[in-house]
Amino acid sequence: MFNWKGIYCFLVGLIALFSVSCGEYSKIMKSADSDMKYQKVFEYYEAEDYYKALGLIEDIRAVYKGTDKYETLCFYNAYCNYHQKEYSLAGYLFKEYARLYSNTERTEEAEYMAAYCYYLISPSVSLEQTYTELGLRELQAFLDKYPESKYREQVEGYIKDLDFKLETKAYNNAMLYYKISDYKAAIVALRNMLYDYPTTTYREEIMFTMVKASYILATKSVESKKLERHKNTVQAYYAFVDKFPNSKKLKEAERYFTNSHNYIENKDGLQKD
Repeated sequence: MFNWKGIYCFLVGLIALFSVSCGEYSKIMKSADSDMKYQKVFEYYEAEDYYKALGLIEDIRAVYKGTDKYETLCFYNAYCNYHQKEYSLAGYLFKEYARLYSNTERTEEAEYMAAYCYYLISPSVSLEQTYTELGLRELQAFLDKYPESKYREQVEGYIKDLDFKLETKAYNNAMLYYKISDYKAAIVALRNMLYDYPTTTYREEIMFTMVKASYILATKSVESKKLERHKNTVQAYYAFVDKFPNSKKLKEAERYFTNSHNYIENKDGLQKD
């Protein structure tokens, strides 16, 4: 059986504690003692009560403008928003801190956090990637400015993640043309993908799809364009087999090659006759 009395006492105690906490915070906010409020900012921050810390920062920040305390409050303001997962705002605040205080012991950390916040707001691959591109620019700018930074390894990892996201987005976009049977556009998009991402992890699938798309395009073409497009299929096959001689899709690619090669041979034979 549940101990309802115990649960009731626990809930009453929790509510009472919350009421005391809110009452204490209300008294602090109403106080005219800015120095006391300043100290309480860090107490709440260390207790991970970022909402209350932010409230106090907003209340007293103007009082300390032009002082070292104002700088500190600006820095913690950005961190409070970061911990509340307001990454876009936090990124802006960290960047603004670094702009206002470009030569302090916190400047590098602020610029790192600004770039990291832009990394965090990068959307999923299926969505528009403007913020991913922004994140890459910010992260690379950080490395350019601080090549020996203690954050270098993390930043390089973030750059790799975002690069792969853009690579995957480009791959998905190119493959979409293939899926909707726009084979000519698919071939162009896949070729551009290889040019833009020469070390792509999707290279094998891309090159195989170029063989298949070239073959299908050739078979569906008007007679006047078939010969040229079957030749393109053969060229795509040779490029694929040269790069991936042990591919699991080699047999399928060979079928397209054989059919295209036979078409070319027959066409050449007819022309000689």
